[in-house]
Amino acid sequence: MPSIPNDAFVHLHVHSEYSLLDGACRISEMMSHIKAMGQKAVALTDHGVMYGVMPFYQAAKTAGLHPVIGCEVYVAQRTRHDREHRLDGKSYHLVLLCQNQTGYRNLVKLVSLASLEGFYHKPRVDWELLTQYHEGLICLSGCLAGEIPRLLSEGSYEAAKEKALQYQRLFGQENYYLELQNHGIAEQQRILPLLLRISRETGIPVAATNDAHYIAKKDAAMQDVLLCIQTGKTIQDPDGMHFETQEFYLKSTEEMASLFRDVPEAITNTGKIAARCQVEFQFDQIYLPRFTMEGVTDCRKLFLTLCKKGLEKRYGTPPRPEAVQRMKQEIGVITQMGYVDYFLIVWDYIRFARSAGIPVGPGRGSGAGSICAYCMEITQVDPLQYHLLFERFLNPERVSMPDFDIDFCIEGRQRVKEYVVEKYGADHVSEIITFDLMKARGAVRDTGRAMGISYGLCDKIAKSIDSRSTISEAMQRSDGADLRKLYETDATAKKLLDMAMRLEGMPRHASTHAAGVLISAVPITDLVPLQRNEESVVTQYPMGVLETMGLLKFDFLGLRNLTIIRNCVQAIQQYEPAFQIDAIPLDDPAVYAMMAKRGYHRGVSV
Repeated sequence: MPSIPNDAFVHLHVHSEYSLLDGACRISEMMSHIKAMGQKAVALTDHGVMYGVMPFYQAAKTAGLHPVIGCEVYVAQRTRHDREHRLDGKSYHLVLLCQNQTGYRNLVKLVSLASLEGFYHKPRVDWELLTQYHEGLICLSGCLAGEIPRLLSEGSYEAAKEKALQYQRLFGQENYYLELQNHGIAEQQRILPLLLRISRETGIPVAATNDAHYIAKKDAAMQDVLLCIQTGKTIQDPDGMHFETQEFYLKSTEEMASLFRDVPEAITNTGKIAARCQVEFQFDQIYLPRFTMEGVTDCRKLFLTLCKKGLEKRYGTPPRPEAVQRMKQEIGVITQMGYVDYFLIVWDYIRFARSAGIPVGPGRGSGAGSICAYCMEITQVDPLQYHLLFERFLNPERVSMPDFDIDFCIEGRQRVKEYVVEKYGADHVSEIITFDLMKARGAVRDTGRAMGISYGLCDKIAKSIDSRSTISEAMQRSDGADLRKLYETDATAKKLLDMAMRLEGMPRHASTHAAGVLISAVPITDLVPLQRNEESVVTQYPMGVLETMGLLKFDFLGLRNLTIIRNCVQAIQQYEPAFQIDAIPLDDPAVYAMMAKRGYHRGVSV
């Protein structure tokens, strides 16, 4: 067998921890492993989602590796709109890799629409979407669950050959590859000669992949536990979902070359594909939407007018020099950093809320340090009176996104969000995803259930771990002697804790950020994939990633206390119609005397 250089092969089919409860390739560990094997590039192809794209891209760049952005999508057998199991009980797998920026944008569109329009058990694309958004993508035919392998498994060679040609016509002669895999599975080995025959008869090139779900062979057991957590089964359950072999890891070039010794081009083609995939992200642009309002042609002029009028309202006429100087300084920074529209957007939806009778909080967080926000009535806290620093909110020497934490009545918050969607367009507004990670206690309980370990032991171990500690920290603490002893003397406990520590910190499932709303200057799916979480449309990238991409989060916090205060005010106004909550002094001696009374604890008389 001719020697193949280590960097000639690239893994093009890899599932990270963001193939939730299925992939076990931690991105940081993946990069170290790829580099140690002498490979120069690696792809990310999580199942139906793009959650890990940015962490993957940044980690690869930091490690000096070439990142290939991709996704293993699900293709509906008929159309993405089918919702009947008998019509579309199983979808086909297909690997798509981004060749350029156009390919990235098209993959974002496909992944978004697969969830928003095609979700049925899984997010699904169909031939219509592939036809519309194939440009800039390189396509691999997929694993045993791909359409071509499945047709071959069914004995339909001619149909498989014609379908392969159909894909090649769609993606282009240079952009479609028959994917060869060999994990020691009998069916793979049976259809491998048939895939090679299709290649010979059609000229469609081949590419070898190893469907990597974990980093090293020893990690197969960890991935098995993950699958059991996902499906609610145990590793002993014969009906559970288990991989047939332990070969689904990131193999060396030598191992892959040995598996495909008769088709060396299947190895070298992977490096050629990776070299063609050139996606670069820009982090020096801010996608802040332009503020628009009927009759307003100059946003900066409106901003200055609101600040000036508010300054006189808050501090009298003429306002004291200290306030004037502070405002002048802030306006300079806000203008210089390009956040005039940001202030106006926040001012506008707060103005809407108040006009609609929706209680709004006085402001909290670093935004309360802005005199401009105070004068625009975005906040109700005087930064001069309380010596609050504007530099905590915006500082040109420490560039960071502004962030107003605005509280709304819990019952009215949704109406404010609907106003924003109506004003800026549904394609420019989205909620934001978050990932719930496996924390120490949860990792122990989940792992124990999957491994079939008794509830009593799992519960005992979980309760011995402080909710703020990792498992390792809990065992090292001075009060962790009992846990350490159990680990050292009980083989089952050791097995449980060793596995739980390997799973700890992995994302378990996706949820929706409690307050964050993204408002973008461009359609969100030009930059970021979307999905549906229950009734909400959310980004597939979390808040931190969005900020690095120049996208701004606006906080719409729902505060039940505001609703309670409103109800109390309405009740009081039945007896004192002139009563206003804002007129209550903050330094009423009688209130402090009441709170200082003996037996009064945390605002509750006991």
